[in-house]
Amino acid sequence: MTPAQLWLRIFLSGFAVIVALLAVTLTTRVPYGDLSRIGLLSEEEFGWRIDQPEIDPRYLLASPIDQADVLVIGDSFSMTFGWQSVLTKAGYAVTTIYWAQLNESLCGDFDEWLDRAGFRGKLIVIESVERLLPDRVDNMKTCKKMAKPLEYQTEPFFTYPDRVPGFSLNWKAKLTSGYTTYRNTQHAKATEHEVLAAKKTWVRPVQDGCEMFSHLLCNKALFFRDDDKNRELTEDDVAALRTFSAAHTVHPILWMVIPNKTTTYVKPDHSKDFVAAFARSDLGPELFTFALKQKTRVRDFYFPNDTHLSKFGQLVLGGRIIEAVRKIIPPHGSNIAPTQESASAAQPGTGSR
Repeated sequence: MTPAQLWLRIFLSGFAVIVALLAVTLTTRVPYGDLSRIGLLSEEEFGWRIDQPEIDPRYLLASPIDQADVLVIGDSFSMTFGWQSVLTKAGYAVTTIYWAQLNESLCGDFDEWLDRAGFRGKLIVIESVERLLPDRVDNMKTCKKMAKPLEYQTEPFFTYPDRVPGFSLNWKAKLTSGYTTYRNTQHAKATEHEVLAAKKTWVRPVQDGCEMFSHLLCNKALFFRDDDKNRELTEDDVAALRTFSAAHTVHPILWMVIPNKTTTYVKPDHSKDFVAAFARSDLGPELFTFALKQKTRVRDFYFPNDTHLSKFGQLVLGGRIIEAVRKIIPPHGSNIAPTQESASAAQPGTGSR
């Protein structure tokens, strides 16, 4: 074999490998869940398969801060305005801002900061997912001055599709991501125990998973590794929330702590001391027990391929929150009852059970 022939054979072999990898990647379904995306796992196996409820776009718009009845301070569980839409539909003017805009901290001059922003409403709802609350509580204990002015945006930060996304060529993925996705998925399917995929995503068995999720490999689901990294919440955290509320009384504060997906489906005793203490407090609705009940009533209460609540879950959550809101702000603008709002989240034959 001449040097030219050897070079040509090596080139053609390499070209064939690249073409094969490209073909696999292009035909791998584009991920539509954050956990399947970062874990490089197949949407064919882990993607939700029932259509989400549609929310009227009119109820997904925030009010100007000086016109809002309710100010929501939240994280990614509030960024779609999903649960807030239940309040908006009932006639409440709602504005949402994000922890990241506040350097993840609420500070001693909180009331003055709201006043400078022009907020004249009747309620503050502070939402945090379980895994991020420890750091936020620690910051809250020491922070004296709010670092940034209050800013809001009219439209949601991001949205989820109402329908299962159709097939399209996966042009934006890395060359090897299709093969890696195939390999990770096959390993997850073949292993009876939990599997860590691509550093951030756990594939974990879920008891009665096919009763609670709609994806094909429904005896397993995807979970965010950070759910396990942060400490459990404790009674001391409840005391810290109570202390902050007692120090800022210009506007009533409703605390809204959303359990991790891992807590809801795999580790129900996680943060149990916090849950018990929070249930005894008057800080807000206790959502851990609520989530444990709803996961068996609402299929895909959390997305199987994502760490967040589905639209079904968001609307059911909104129905629970409005019950608490109405105890502080009397109903106005609508005669919709909480049970009707919750029912609208999951119609028979789709997400309800």
